Amino acid sequence: MTEKVAVVTGGAQGIGRGIVEAFLKKGLRVAAFDLSTAALRQASDQFSGSGRFLPLQVDVTSSEMVGAAVAEVTARWKSPDVLVNNAGLSRDKRIQKMSEEDWDFVINVNLRSQFLCVKAVIDAMVAQKYGRIINMSSRAWLGGFGQANYSAAKGAVVSFTRSLAIELASHGITANTIAPGIIETPLFESFDEEVKDRLKRSVPAGRIGQPADVAAAALLFASDEASYITGQTLYVCGGRSLSSPSV
Repeated sequence: MTEKVAVVTGGAQGIGRGIVEAFLKKGLRVAAFDLSTAALRQASDQFSGSGRFLPLQVDVTSSEMVGAAVAEVTARWKSPDVLVNNAGLSRDKRIQKMSEEDWDFVINVNLRSQFLCVKAVIDAMVAQKYGRIINMSSRAWLGGFGQANYSAAKGAVVSFTRSLAIELASHGITANTIAPGIIETPLFESFDEEVKDRLKRSVPAGRIGQPADVAAAALLFASDEASYITGQTLYVCGGRSLSSPSV
């Protein structure tokens, strides 16, 4: 994979940073798109020694910024071979209290961003007849209390990816979805101990997932060996998608 170029959105923190680290260890050249300057600075401190890491501040809901960032990656290295649409966030509220702005913001960050990033890389992938698109959904696409906007966005990601897989398979491009469960990220660490304990008890595997667990799935989908796997959704949730209710 040492000749491959990857873009990871939300790549300077949490799950995205774990994916960036795993890709760099495999020899890929990796551009991390992130909005947080502080997170990009920390990621640069960690990864700059590899000589294969490019941190870029990008609002992935802006087609202009996404297009400019992909052009910068292409000028520095080559057009991306791998796209990991990882950027996302939630604004959980009961539907009665959810505003239009809450709805639009979550849909834009979790879904519109994936459309824009795919549009920015797809022509080059088709031209080279090779590409790996990995879209981040969530176990929450099955439904979650107070998550009508987030669950809708993540469910749409699954449908979006399946459609991409159908359209692009004949061009040597795969499109797959990862649906993480509860992962130890700064967001999880911000919860109080009672909430963290309750969430841990809801996982059949008996532990909270790590960014490296999700990164392992991303490495699979990004590999040449996965050329016959497309349109699939892989849960990385310790079994929580099987029986555990939303909490």
